[in-house]
Amino acid sequence: MSAPTPIDPPNALLGRIDHFLLHPPSLSPSWGRGWHWAWEFLLFGLKEARCCLFAGLFFVAVFTLPRDGLLGLHRYDALLLIALVIQGWMLLTRLETLDEFKAIMLFHVVGFALEAFKVSGNIGSWSYPDFAYTKVLGVPLFSGFMYAAVGSYIIQAWRFFDLRIAHHPPHWMAILLASLIYANFFTHHFIGDYRWYLAACTLGLYARATVVFTPLDTPRRMPLLLAFLLIGFFIWLAENLSTFFGIWKYPNQLGAWSAVHIGKWSSWSLLVIMTITLVANLKHIKARIHIPD
Repeated sequence: MSAPTPIDPPNALLGRIDHFLLHPPSLSPSWGRGWHWAWEFLLFGLKEARCCLFAGLFFVAVFTLPRDGLLGLHRYDALLLIALVIQGWMLLTRLETLDEFKAIMLFHVVGFALEAFKVSGNIGSWSYPDFAYTKVLGVPLFSGFMYAAVGSYIIQAWRFFDLRIAHHPPHWMAILLASLIYANFFTHHFIGDYRWYLAACTLGLYARATVVFTPLDTPRRMPLLLAFLLIGFFIWLAENLSTFFGIWKYPNQLGAWSAVHIGKWSSWSLLVIMTITLVANLKHIKARIHIPD
């Protein structure tokens, strides 16, 4: 299957970079297989970095913005403004299509609802300690972009790695599972945590699912379940850095910072399943998902 057509952003430099990544030159056979593997690995890293464009720019701002804010803006307010500028730039330069932007906006809604519930006085799973004018129900509005960053990465990965999914479960099953996962983030405070039952259902539902990706010229395969875990792990690392810089805090971090519990890795991996389920309903992505009869 041929590589997807680049969006062709007006920015000439970005256009050249994207064209290079989408149509990378292959090494001559005279270089030997070892160099071919090295070139493929390098391209894999470059494409991963490009897919993380929104997340990378946004989290650079998260980690470098002073605690006291910038140019008279409180930190959370400044982060919201920066996130809006990055998102607007990506949309105006066609780095993301309008349909992709609409899908990413769903992550804001999903993320905000979860955040508002988790920081509420009766739950208090975590908190945002700094003052901001753009806080609603205790949640700074920039936080939705942290969820959107995951969706943006997955959408970009579909393009740059020519992603396909083989043996994906029927969409209605995937949507039902994603809905139950999301509901469990709320209901476990009242009727018990069923994440491991849901994880078992995930294992059964996605046991045969395989993601096919192409870093260079050869399609590579990975169990989709492993992809869920790997993405969840890197989100967990980003969460550790975010709490270290005091963007938000868990109750056990109020006195002094400590690493986020490893159990959060499972929560993020389950959240990735929700993200991919939402992204999979985009028309140009849905066409590249194989569901067995």
